[in-house]
Amino acid sequence: GVRIRDILQMSSGARWREDYSDGESDIFRLGQLLATGGDVAAFPATLVREHAPGTFNRYNSADTLVLGLLVEKATGKRLARYTHEKLWAPLGATAPAFWLTDDAGTAPAYAGFNATGRDYARIGELYRNGGRANGKQIIPANWVRASITADAPHLRPGERANADSAFGYGYQWWLPGGGADSDFAAIGVYNQFVYVNPARRITIVKLSANSFYGTSNDESAGREGETIAFFRALARAM
Repeated sequence: GVRIRDILQMSSGARWREDYSDGESDIFRLGQLLATGGDVAAFPATLVREHAPGTFNRYNSADTLVLGLLVEKATGKRLARYTHEKLWAPLGATAPAFWLTDDAGTAPAYAGFNATGRDYARIGELYRNGGRANGKQIIPANWVRASITADAPHLRPGERANADSAFGYGYQWWLPGGGADSDFAAIGVYNQFVYVNPARRITIVKLSANSFYGTSNDESAGREGETIAFFRALARAM
């Protein structure tokens, strides 16, 4: 009963705890499965429903794992191969990239993607330019627009009862809100970012390993709101 759109928007309704400070949390269990050679494809079936799909925005790495599995099922290709054909080669990436996989060869999709900072910036620039790169429309413009649009109340930025973050959400992009420039960002573990500000014509990539990340489940460890504020100040100064 869960639509693909709901999974794209982190709104599957599955009960989930993305708490890196708790060794018993769901993300910890999934990470342990990957690290010990388990079958990550079987993991989502262990989850249970907490909310009706499409009503509550909760960041859930298993949602992105399911998206990767859907791509593989629909295309008959491994995620890395499909990414290379449809994104990496047309984008003009200048360095190889790779995904970590489990022992069965399944890429978890939610993590383990390795690329250079410049090539991550190319992904941000692709979305800043409406899906175009190297004079070609690589991703449909309407998909890009939908990806960075909060199209339901539970996805719109701001403190709200039907979300676990004050940031809004699109299709796998965070929508910080509260600014004049309609910026958006991909936010990774350890304070890694691809930040895109179309109005200021700027993309910023931050690769890092914040040693305090996940030691608590709030802004003091994640520093995500602080980082967005820094990016916005930098964009204004540029």
